[in-house]
Amino acid sequence: MALDTANIIEQLKGASILELNDLVHAIEEEFGVTAAAPVAAAGAAGGAEEAKSSFDVELTSAGTEKVKVIKIVKEVTGASLLDAKKTVDGAPVVLKEGLSEDEANELKAKLEEVGATVTLK
Repeated sequence: MALDTANIIEQLKGASILELNDLVHAIEEEFGVTAAAPVAAAGAAGGAEEAKSSFDVELTSAGTEKVKVIKIVKEVTGASLLDAKKTVDGAPVVLKEGLSEDEANELKAKLEEVGATVTLK
């Protein structure tokens, strides 16, 4: 059976974060694999750590102001209200990936302002 790669990619582009998360878990379960990135071995001796250039924003906990957190998640992800609620309910979950340090800190501050717990990775 040949896969229609272009069609699959188009479907993935339109998926919410929650739907993509569910897909990853289903694939892991079906095929007995893990999507976790392998841990890299230590760098060359004496090599300085490179400055991190992109950050992922992970919602660790919604806190007590869950409705406010859902509204922010909806705003920043472009998800529907229902998908934003499912995302917040599924915490811990990565909300945005590959952000600059300033963008990541701005989103973190916005969420923490309404009581959420956020981690930058």
